[in-house]
Amino acid sequence: MPFEVFDKRMTPLVKAPSITIQKRGMISLNKAAHDLVNNAETVELLFDRERQVMALRGTDDSSCHAYAVRHGSKRGSGQAIVSATAFTQHYGIDTTATRRWKPFMEDGMLCVDLTHEGTVITGNRTKPSTPAQDTEWVEAAEDMDAVAFQENPPSDDAPVET
Repeated sequence: MPFEVFDKRMTPLVKAPSITIQKRGMISLNKAAHDLVNNAETVELLFDRERQVMALRGTDDSSCHAYAVRHGSKRGSGQAIVSATAFTQHYGIDTTATRRWKPFMEDGMLCVDLTHEGTVITGNRTKPSTPAQDTEWVEAAEDMDAVAFQENPPSDDAPVET
């Protein structure tokens, strides 16, 4: 298999704010971006059609336009997620690929300029495995003599203990 060049743009920067619009129209904010809207539990989604700028503004849950912010992990840290499929469909925001942007603040709102393409994000789960990789895993599994049956086989991205 040939070498591939590591593209650092594909990895999230923990301290730099980022907003990702996923394929199904979900909007995710990393911790730094969620901090910029004061870790709001609900947000309003806004759109400037002329400038093609999307914005999130923290609000309280009494607003009739409030969208709940869910956390990607049970601990509450990490990604904050907003279900925005109707929003992205209504404004024709491209969700054919998952894309990440560096947001900016404007009038207390967290904004993304959608005239910039954003960085296309691909994950391990979207890459098809090759028959050689499958064969290597099967051979490694056959070599394990201590385990006859596994209820929960390791996932492709889980570390394998030797």
